[in-house]
Amino acid sequence: MKSQATDGPQAPGQASIKTRRFSVSLVWIVPIVAVLVGISLVVHSLMQEGPTIVVTFKTGSGLTANKTEVKYRNVVIGQVSDVELSNDQKSVDATIKLSKQAETFTREDSQFWVVRPRIGAGGVSGIDTLLSGDYIGADIGHADRRSKNFKGLENPPPITYGEPGKRFTLHSQDLGSLDIGSPVYYRKIPVGQVVAYALDADGKGVNLEVFIHAPNDTYVTENTRFWNASGIDLNIGANGFAVKTESLSSLLVGGIAFLAPQYSPNDQPATEEKTYELFDDQTTALAPPNGKAQYLSLRFDQALRGLKVDAPVEFLGMEIGKVVAINLDFDEKKRSFPVNVGIVIYPQRLGQAHTKMIKALMHDPNDEAAGVRLMGTFIENGLRAQARSGNLLTGQLYISLDFYPKAEKVAFDPNDRPVSIPTIPGSLEQLQEKLEAMVNKINQLPVERIASNLDSNLVELRKGLAQFNAKTLPGVQTTLADVSKTLNSASSTLAEDSPQREQLTQTLDELKRMSRSLRELSDYLGRHPESLIRGRPENAAPSDLQGPPRN
Repeated sequence: MKSQATDGPQAPGQASIKTRRFSVSLVWIVPIVAVLVGISLVVHSLMQEGPTIVVTFKTGSGLTANKTEVKYRNVVIGQVSDVELSNDQKSVDATIKLSKQAETFTREDSQFWVVRPRIGAGGVSGIDTLLSGDYIGADIGHADRRSKNFKGLENPPPITYGEPGKRFTLHSQDLGSLDIGSPVYYRKIPVGQVVAYALDADGKGVNLEVFIHAPNDTYVTENTRFWNASGIDLNIGANGFAVKTESLSSLLVGGIAFLAPQYSPNDQPATEEKTYELFDDQTTALAPPNGKAQYLSLRFDQALRGLKVDAPVEFLGMEIGKVVAINLDFDEKKRSFPVNVGIVIYPQRLGQAHTKMIKALMHDPNDEAAGVRLMGTFIENGLRAQARSGNLLTGQLYISLDFYPKAEKVAFDPNDRPVSIPTIPGSLEQLQEKLEAMVNKINQLPVERIASNLDSNLVELRKGLAQFNAKTLPGVQTTLADVSKTLNSASSTLAEDSPQREQLTQTLDELKRMSRSLRELSDYLGRHPESLIRGRPENAAPSDLQGPPRN
């Protein structure tokens, strides 16, 4: 056995040590580098990946996994990765992967909706999706809290992308023809739109939210009045027809207009979220303040066809209120059906007259008992209510309050609430009563008996005239002829220049004229026997008195 060779002599008492070198083959370098690059790419991808959210829609119309994009200001910020039914199967959950830069869209009040072609009050939108397909629109929120679950909107919000301006709330009795997107006008220029509406908490009205774009939002002041500008405002007056409308858009989809009264001292721009009343028309909106309302009751015994709720109430020709209720009643004593009418008046509308009346009578408008006593004084002086015709074409009625000093006195009860105002029949009813009384008197006349007697008298008259023409008149004519002959004989015996001859000639002429007159009278009575009763008419033609020529 050979001894192991050594490089040199070993030191006494020292063991030998063996060493190995670690070496890596070049074959393994490439896989290692690939793994490192893959890990870096995964880490980079994870670092660049945005948040994932879930948006719930009612339907999945227009949503396709790995195809439908999410856009903000027409820039892609994410994509739908999955679409599936919700757990209760009543909606659709769309899972959206947002980009890293869209992380702020996870704010709690962010909004998402499906953009597709739509036609609404605000116009036509989403036309570009006809070629590119539907996509999800997004609007960033402002809340500090974050969320991963959102409820999608069924319609796009009218205001997006944080546009500058102010929001205001309008209160109305009903929505009318307004809708989300209906324009808001200032001096007939569109400056905003309706963005939302909802019922009151008690369900007795509607609250509308409008948005006015900057810088026009400064024109909404503390004294600004809003009114419904939808449709056409048609007025018929002494000067003819007057038609008003804000625009063709408001005629089709409705609209709202606003303006401050001409005299608005110390008017300041309104703060955001201020609440206003929405009036029905411009005239009502810009009218002076009505002041304290006073409710009165009226009772009519005649029919009131044509009287409607909201019909005007006038005092000496000035409109001071309106009709608020019309109800049919039953009177047990008279067994009749009177009509109870409730009205509301605003005495402050009388303006300067109301101010002077309060000052002269030292009346306190806030004292209800004093107001009742004042109304009782007016009733004692002849204050009455009357239903009058306001339009002969349509038959509409209105209530008129006026003083009638000769009206029948009526007992006033100050304990009645509301105060009852006595009424008098309308002018048309009074005219109908007079005509009816006249017709009744005419009906009571013995017209048939009078006509029968008149006919019998005319028959007797005709008989008398016939006898006069047949017997009396020929005898008279014969006598006149004989007299004429006698006179002619006497004339021949008289000298031509004697006075007796001239007188005789005149007598003969008179007899001829009398004979002709009798003949004409006979002929006229034969044609007009009724003239013996009525007399000869003034406009009778001269020819009527001239009979046919006789030989």
